[in-house]
Parts: sequence; C-alpha cells; structure tokens
Amino acid sequence: MHRESGRGFTIIELLVVVAIIGILAAIAIMNYFNGLQRARQKRTMTDIRTIAQAWESKGAESHGYNCAGFAFPAVPVSYSQLNSLVSPTYTKSLPRIDAWGRDLTFALDQPLGGPSASTYAIRSAGSDGKYDSTYDPGPTFDFDCDIVYANGAFVSYPGK
Repeated sequence: MHRESGRGFTIIELLVVVAIIGILAAIAIMNYFNGLQRARQKRTMTDIRTIAQAWESKGAESHGYNCAGFAFPAVPVSYSQLNSLVSPTYTKSLPRIDAWGRDLTFALDQPLGGPSASTYAIRSAGSDGKYDSTYDPGPTFDFDCDIVYANGAFVSYPGK
C-alpha cells in the first residue's frame, strides 16, 4: 500500500488550534461581560445625574434649594414622592431603577413637607445589590461598588 505523506493535520496540530481558539473566545467573552458592567454603571450614573438636576431645579425654583450632602441622609424619600415633586415639570420621566433592575434610593435630611431640607442623596447598590455601610470618596474599579451622588457630585463611582 502506498501512503501519501504531508496531507492532512495531525491530532496534535488540531488540538493546538482548538486550544488557541478557546483561549481567544474566553478573552472575548470576559471583555464582553466587563463592557456590559461598565455600560450599566454609566447608564446608572446618567440616570442619577438626571434625577439630581431635576431635584435641584425644583429646589431652586421653590426657593428651598437643596444641595447634596456627603453622608447619606437619614430620612428616606419614596420614588412616588419624588416623582410628584419633579415630574413632568423638571424632567419628563424620572428614572426609578438602576441598570441592574433595582430601585434607586433617595433620602433627605428633613422629611418632605416639613422644614426645608438642606441635603439630599441618591444611590444605587451596584451590581451586587447590597449597600455599603461607608463610602470611600473617589473612583473605584470594583463592579460591586455603590454609586452615590452627594455633595453636588458623585462620591462613590466607577473609574474609567
């Protein structure tokens, strides 16, 4: 019998090619999921910024200007209370949930309808859905970080 050499691939060559394709696919999938988390963080930050602008516009117009404070205030505000204050005059539709599908949290230092509140805050629990007890100011590279708007800016937020 005559055997032709040089035609086809050996099993080792095929395994090497399959391994390389597997490694490249794993890298691509990991980058996709990281990009998805970053996109959710940025969308949540945009929604929080929209809420803050509407809330501050309402406060400025009613001469009861509220500013954001660093610590998360103690008096919770419900979405329906905030929505009745700012929609549709200051924003067409007030975002209710973050990009992970969880409710945003709002708070003031004084109850609504009482003395004029001076500080407010807005936060999202991030991808893990759990609120941290303390916040380190500045950017973080942890996808589970809370996103907190206070003191007129983002206190805890994802870095680039």
